[in-house]
Amino acid sequence: MWQPARTWIIIGRGNKAPDSVHLDLARADGVPVAQRPSGGEAVILTPRTLVVSAVRHTTAQHPSRHYFQSYNQAVIGALAGLGVRDLTLRGISDIALGDRKIAGSSIYRNRERVFYHAVLNVAEDPALMERYLRPPRRQPDYRLGRSHAEFVTSLAAAAYPLPIPVLPAAVSDPLAALLP
Repeated sequence: MWQPARTWIIIGRGNKAPDSVHLDLARADGVPVAQRPSGGEAVILTPRTLVVSAVRHTTAQHPSRHYFQSYNQAVIGALAGLGVRDLTLRGISDIALGDRKIAGSSIYRNRERVFYHAVLNVAEDPALMERYLRPPRRQPDYRLGRSHAEFVTSLAAAAYPLPIPVLPAAVSDPLAALLP
């Protein structure tokens, strides 16, 4: 797990930056845009988010949905252990707090490994997403056409002001238990 030192916009493997990002605003604000090898839509990494990652080395792989469910459930369990309530798995790969997204995850796979990663919104204002990200072309059904600001929340905004330094210790053990 790591806490980004600055703001980045990361687009998914199948995205094109002009379709996913307000590039003029990102450039004007000096926010770099990069592309990851895994799928999914664009995300924003900031010092107020936490990136969670796990690599599983295996030649006997399961469907991606299995990994999303097991890894995201481990994150949910860790957060529940810290007192966060009303967390659920939503869409293909989201963790929601009530009906609002709090984390999105993605997977990169090859024949020998599965790389899971998620961005947990600890305290970032969804207005930042609204500023830089265009509405995604693929949306989970529970989004209901809502804007980023209406669809996403943070732990802090939901009255769970957890300091980022306590989260890695809480999340590491449940994730490690999933790895061979």
